[in-house]
Amino acid sequence: MGGVVLFIILIIVVLWIVASCIRIVPQAYAVVLERLGAYQATWGTGVHFKMPFIERVARKVNLKEQVVDFPPQPVITKDNVTMQIDTVVYFQITDPKLYAYGVENPIMAIENLSATTLRNIIGDMELDETLTSRETINTRMRASLDEATDPWGIKVNRVELKNIIPPAAIQDAMEKQMKAERERREAILRAEGEKRSTILVAEGKKQSAILDAEAEKQAAILRAEAQKERMIREAEGQAEAVLKVQQATAEGLRMIKAAEADDAVLTLKSLEAMGKIADGRATKIIIPSNLQGIAGLAASLKEIVSDQEPAGGSEE
Repeated sequence: MGGVVLFIILIIVVLWIVASCIRIVPQAYAVVLERLGAYQATWGTGVHFKMPFIERVARKVNLKEQVVDFPPQPVITKDNVTMQIDTVVYFQITDPKLYAYGVENPIMAIENLSATTLRNIIGDMELDETLTSRETINTRMRASLDEATDPWGIKVNRVELKNIIPPAAIQDAMEKQMKAERERREAILRAEGEKRSTILVAEGKKQSAILDAEAEKQAAILRAEAQKERMIREAEGQAEAVLKVQQATAEGLRMIKAAEADDAVLTLKSLEAMGKIADGRATKIIIPSNLQGIAGLAASLKEIVSDQEPAGGSEE
């Protein structure tokens, strides 16, 4: 019975040893293997077997990009202003062997290296330049850290300044400066707005005056044209009236001539004409003293009728 128990124990020990010699390396990880204390190999993703007792896993390395947020570090600028700056470092392990054997504590080494590098860079800059040169500081720090950590199998991808904390007095002065700058910009914007408003009002008045002048000009032109049309119509009416009077006179003379009026009739017509003249505003009428004068006047009228008869009078 004791032999059976011993055999079972032996089987369990063998299975445990065999199981311990099988290692499964997951994705994005690497395993550093040592044989009798010396580096033997680096295992990648997959299933691996090691020799019992003489080989061991020295270190399991994470190959993914890692982020380390370091606490604020005191730095002094070129113009002797002390401020606190904390950095964030993005790094990735590219060589597991160098990472395992290059430095004792890689994260602490990177922290101390970033602190000294940051002090060197900020020491060459003044306060205003430091606050406005984040990208320059990030680039210089990344290049310096990447070069320094290369023997450790670490590649620094990015370095970012998370916070820049100047002293309280400097912060107050900066806030006052920013407030004054905002007030100055506000005053400039207000002045620009008032200037544009004044210009627009003046332009509006100018356009209104121009439109009023144009309207008055058009009205004057229309009035002149209307008066001209009225005068033309009046002149045409007067001309037409005169023409009709002349036509009526000529027609009367033709009728008298056609009737072959004698001197007595002409004398009578002369007397009628004198009567019409007397109906006017004249207060004195001169009448010939004898009928011979009237007969002479009648003969003159007859000659006038003969002269005014048109050349085509032979149409009777």
